[in-house]
Amino acid sequence: MWTLPGRLAATALAASVAALTVIAVGLSAPASAATLFSDDFADGDSAGWSSTGGTWSVVTDGSPVLRQSGTSSDARSRAGSASWTDYAVTARIKPTAVNGGNRFVALLARAQSNTNYYYLALRSNSTVELKKLVGGSSTTLASAPAAFALGTWHTLALEVAGTSLRGTVDGVSLVTATDAQFASGQIGVATFNAAANIDNVLVTSGAPSSPSPSPSSSAAPSASPSASRSPSASPSPSGPPIPPLPGGPDGFATVAGYGTATTTGGAGGPTVTVSTTAAFLDYIARPGPYTIQVAGTITLPTGTTDGMHSVSSDKTIVGLGSTGRLTGGGLNVGIPVSDAVTTPPADAVHNVIIRNLTIDNSTDDLINVQMFSHHVWIDHNDLSRGGDGAVDIKRGSDLLTVSWNRFHDHYKTTLVGHDDANGAQDTGRLRVTYHHNFFDRSDQRNPRVRFSPLVHVYNNYYFDNSYGIASTNESGLFVEGNYFFSVNNPGRVEFSGPLGRMVERNNILVECNHPIEVRGSVPDPAGFYGYTVDPPASVPTLVPAGAGVGKVTS
Repeated sequence: MWTLPGRLAATALAASVAALTVIAVGLSAPASAATLFSDDFADGDSAGWSSTGGTWSVVTDGSPVLRQSGTSSDARSRAGSASWTDYAVTARIKPTAVNGGNRFVALLARAQSNTNYYYLALRSNSTVELKKLVGGSSTTLASAPAAFALGTWHTLALEVAGTSLRGTVDGVSLVTATDAQFASGQIGVATFNAAANIDNVLVTSGAPSSPSPSPSSSAAPSASPSASRSPSASPSPSGPPIPPLPGGPDGFATVAGYGTATTTGGAGGPTVTVSTTAAFLDYIARPGPYTIQVAGTITLPTGTTDGMHSVSSDKTIVGLGSTGRLTGGGLNVGIPVSDAVTTPPADAVHNVIIRNLTIDNSTDDLINVQMFSHHVWIDHNDLSRGGDGAVDIKRGSDLLTVSWNRFHDHYKTTLVGHDDANGAQDTGRLRVTYHHNFFDRSDQRNPRVRFSPLVHVYNNYYFDNSYGIASTNESGLFVEGNYFFSVNNPGRVEFSGPLGRMVERNNILVECNHPIEVRGSVPDPAGFYGYTVDPPASVPTLVPAGAGVGKVTS
């Protein structure tokens, strides 16, 4: 159902306007934004929309929605006034099927015809692009990583103000551009070789002439995990990236996505102390939130699991004092491996904290994160003598932070990306922050990265390593404020597969045989979260003093 100026039910309209206020990241909201248009399709039809291509109908998906069910061509549907100039359009869009690779669903603004408009395209390779179509020929104005999941609602917002354009996905401002091609036009939705459901379309006027940062005091992340797995039900950040809370997670583990606002682990659930193998394995596998305190040494069996023991969602596993230790086996954060799964499943493990533990002498990995697991914080651990990786992150996992750990007596330290043939699961995901880790004679893979659009590596101390960081398979690494001492090759863009990308800023190299290799461009992490880089000259003192167990202050 649509109206000019709008006819959503009063409560739904209030919610949508509030959501749009959150979504309009970085724009100073006008005193009273007028609603130009809204449609929730509650009347069961799509009157007021002009469609071309595809197969359009109003169906029920919990409530009435507009569905485009064809996947064989371009499809567009436009609405509103050709005279609209400065406005923000938002809609919930759920991709339901794609035909081939790198397909997209999109939101349109200033559409003058079916071949002339600006659009925000959320692609199946987990990127978002801010583009324009001129006479049917497209130009990309900006792009960034963004989660894409079939069967999941994503909230897209496209703002046009003068020559300024801004695109937002799931409450996070990701792409901006300046362009003067189109001054006015309708709004719309589109798909490219993809089927999708569309709901809650809202257009508000009064956008300012240029974007400017405007922090919101209501933007703090939720203190407890959301009980809902629906992205539309999760808190969304507003304003500029939020600084980390003292004693809490930071980096990519705090970025909203996949229906989760931030990483809280077992917050809100019972706290238990375990000192036996049986109790530990029982609690890490239980459903629901738990904070599991490890007292003393627990030996993990090998048995039929090769020493890897699965951790379920919403868990904090933390050592007591400086003596909490797991030995003989490792932790597996993720559902069983399936090469056939290429989009995040509903049961993907999420919201896990592993902290203040010594983990050593495993028969396989010390910590393995796999199969689209997300929102994981690995902090202040002592990791050594694993049979394979110390911390391996792979198979579509996303939004992790690895901080203040000491890695030592280990050969292949931390891998991001399963292998060169696993692009279907890994491309566009695997976003990880590594900061203030002590790579203490850990030989290599500190980390080695495939396919990730952005791994942020800052303020780590590299001491006597064969190589520090490697980028391959078109991955992007942003390397800043680190200290490399006696590292043969601090940062390299090579290995098997296509070359990667690496940007470096303000690193210190001492007694190293090669410089950090630089290639291509990489998104600035400051566009995703707030952080502070310590002076790199302080790293050799700061990091060994603070990394590892028994040093958590809050």
